[in-house]
Amino acid sequence: MLSDELQMAVRFNEADPLGIVWHGHYVRYFEDGRESFGMKYNFSYLDFYRNGLAVPIVSLQCDYKKPLKYGDVMRIVTTFEPCAAAKIIFRYQIFENETSELVASGSSTQVFVDIRNFSLHLISPDFFEQWKTKWEVR
Repeated sequence: MLSDELQMAVRFNEADPLGIVWHGHYVRYFEDGRESFGMKYNFSYLDFYRNGLAVPIVSLQCDYKKPLKYGDVMRIVTTFEPCAAAKIIFRYQIFENETSELVASGSSTQVFVDIRNFSLHLISPDFFEQWKTKWEVR
């Protein structure tokens, strides 16, 4: 399984007056994890774009376990989940770095669309199949 880990601190603007991270920011943390994964495995949004593709999210799920607070350092683990269909699935785990406690988990599903007319690709694009072969993902 391909995965990536990213450490980052909770920023001041992500916390409410009580110092607790607003729930919507966890989705942004998932995005940070996807970006880091993409940089590590040559699977970034610019790589898709260069191949005439966009990859909109069609499903997103998040389970909250424990709140993060301003100043906490988190570890975001992003894992690619292989799938035979023409879609990309990521699983996420966010841990409080100091204690290794799981604070949130979730998943996202993205599909392939043509950047010119946003038509859906029902078959995996060659770019994606070549990427899976390179990283021995099936």
